[in-house]
Amino acid sequence: MKLLLVKTSSFGDVLHALPALTEAKARVPALECHWVVEEAYADVPTWHPAVTAVLPVAIRRWRRTPLAAWRSGELAAFRRRLRAQRYDCVLDAQGLLKTAPVTLLARGPRVGFDRRSAREGLASFVYDRAVPVDRRQHAVERLRALFAGALGYPVATVPPDYGIDRARLPEPPQQGAYLVFLHGSTWPSKLWPESHWRTLIARAGQAGLEVLLPYGDAAERQRAQALATGFSHARVLPPLGLAQLAATLAAAHGVVGVDSGPTHLACALGVPTLSLYGATDPQLTGTWGQRQQRAQARYPCAPCLRRTCRFAPEGPVHPPCYGQLDADTVWAQLEALRLAA
Repeated sequence: MKLLLVKTSSFGDVLHALPALTEAKARVPALECHWVVEEAYADVPTWHPAVTAVLPVAIRRWRRTPLAAWRSGELAAFRRRLRAQRYDCVLDAQGLLKTAPVTLLARGPRVGFDRRSAREGLASFVYDRAVPVDRRQHAVERLRALFAGALGYPVATVPPDYGIDRARLPEPPQQGAYLVFLHGSTWPSKLWPESHWRTLIARAGQAGLEVLLPYGDAAERQRAQALATGFSHARVLPPLGLAQLAATLAAAHGVVGVDSGPTHLACALGVPTLSLYGATDPQLTGTWGQRQQRAQARYPCAPCLRRTCRFAPEGPVHPPCYGQLDADTVWAQLEALRLAA
């Protein structure tokens, strides 16, 4: 059976589709999956053995410069590749208007969330068959239910399996016993205070563990350098591609991270991971995995779901919701998680 999966973004959402694909392959052994995904995350599907082809798409970039995308021939090339073969099922696992045209252009029976289940209900009108899925479930469970409804099997009750084949990752660029601290996020309200990170780095040094600090942009690099200053056991990593980051995380003894794509990746790889939540709510889209835990900040307005904290920076801790989620608390939870792994 040949499946075209349309699940383009974001990083965490793409990862959340992997357990559903693992289950689908187990239930339909002849399944062969081609995956349409944003170009930035095109490495992720290649790590799963059920995926035999990846069709990178650049919806985000094309929407910013549509004329340039048309003139360059990228749009036409993607359309030709998308329609090069017919599929037994075209599954839109995104449920958004931005992916509806991709689903509509593909050749084969189109399936997706029904109008009440999709994030943008109008997207369901391009499907030949719509699957009802309870929106109150975590995204991983919603996608498992969608795949089951689309391919005709009951949802399994076993724990989700991301199915990442570590042999498909490059060799880890780092050696020895180390932790990875994922300090960066696009939302300022998600950032754990630098004073907390530095105390946590000190705790790691006392335990004889090196700390690796990756970064994604110039601001995160500056923060990583500030966090590492004065600690001989803390190291700012060079720029990493997605596959290199995955390999680094896979070999870590533990990970602490804020709500971000790399933290979701650590959980998907089965690394002992503690995810820090303040402004955001992990119940429906939070980190998910067998060896992870979530540390939720306790504060009257948390989770506020605001990109920027409404409180002005005052006192030693900002955002203030992280006041009780201090480094000692986080270190104790991380150590318990590592010992249980």
